[in-house]
Amino acid sequence: MKLDTKKILILGGSGFIGNAIYKELCNYFDTYATYCHAANTYADNKQFIHYNLEEDDIVELLEDLRPQIIISALRGNFAAQVIAHEHVLEYVSKVNCRIYFISSANVFDAYSKYPSYEMDKTLSESIFGRLKIRIENMLLRLPKEKMVILRVPMVFGNSSPRIREMKKAILNNEPVEVFPNLILNVTNDDKVTQQIHYLINRNKTGIYHLGSNDLTHHEDFIKEVLERVGNFNPILKRVYTTNEDRYLAVLPKTNKLPKNLQFTYQDIIDHHVLN
Repeated sequence: MKLDTKKILILGGSGFIGNAIYKELCNYFDTYATYCHAANTYADNKQFIHYNLEEDDIVELLEDLRPQIIISALRGNFAAQVIAHEHVLEYVSKVNCRIYFISSANVFDAYSKYPSYEMDKTLSESIFGRLKIRIENMLLRLPKEKMVILRVPMVFGNSSPRIREMKKAILNNEPVEVFPNLILNVTNDDKVTQQIHYLINRNKTGIYHLGSNDLTHHEDFIKEVLERVGNFNPILKRVYTTNEDRYLAVLPKTNKLPKNLQFTYQDIIDHHVLN
């Protein structure tokens, strides 16, 4: 039984984060999602709509479905992502609709001396970070009540690409890359989706940093995660991009979530990485 009549569309619903959001919301809202490649998995699911970022017109999809909430977890060709978001934002600005955009800690990757907070100025040296900034800036031109920017740090979780890659490397006797000088915060699929669910329920808007409240070194974190994977002796490949510690962390200051939705990096290791 759906508790809420809000119609939600998740763009990128077959990806790791998009699919986790779909699973979290589908029992509570009238939830739809797009998929691109995994046709046999989703073709029979009436809630999933085929959408190819580079070939299909998003406007047609939006006008057919008329969602009140759009969650963008799109991946793929960067130029096509920009155009798709331009069209999505045109739709959002004209109708009663709000967009939740999954952004990244990489919007701050040019600032390596300290962690970043919601109202800090974005600046990135990476192509990925610059793409996220460009789309964030488009959202910031909407009326505030129509947009939510969700900046996430590295996301882990049992079926996450990161954990799958680590397991594969261990099985193939290949090294797992660690960044000894990188200080970051982390999250997983469970935590992110619970937080998004809360924000939708409470009609929250603005910019949110959805990561652990504390920081850890990438190498220490990965070592602890690998201990949970099993009794292996993984080969670690230490990658030094700089001689000094550098931060890639998004911490909440202005828009804090309730206590029950806050967590530490140890919670991610203990409960959610590999169970």
